[in-house]
Amino acid sequence: MSDVKIKYSEEDLKEFRQIIEKKMKKAQEDLDLLKSAYKNDADNGTDDTSPSFKSFDEGSDVMNKEANVQLAIRQEKFIRDLKNAMQRIENGTYGVCRVTGKLIQKERLKLVPHATLSIEAKRSQ
Repeated sequence: MSDVKIKYSEEDLKEFRQIIEKKMKKAQEDLDLLKSAYKNDADNGTDDTSPSFKSFDEGSDVMNKEANVQLAIRQEKFIRDLKNAMQRIENGTYGVCRVTGKLIQKERLKLVPHATLSIEAKRSQ
């Protein structure tokens, strides 16, 4: 094994940084929408409906809120993963597979910029 450390060029890292920043901005907007959806306690105007319809409506609201909370949790994890990727860009370890130590394919990083495994390592899991 050689001592030469393989890593992406400054130009490549700049491109990845832009991709990550764009995804983080979109992810944060989506998270804000989800949070406002499940924190929204606005009355849906069911006061004048019969009691049976009201209970169906309330059950549906609870299910929607639970689904939105789950989506928000996933979105928060995605944002955290993107922030970690930015940190790896800063400390010079971005794009290096944490299992094989080889560079992760550029195409993979463009699609999944927070990836820490090469396809090869991912398949062997």
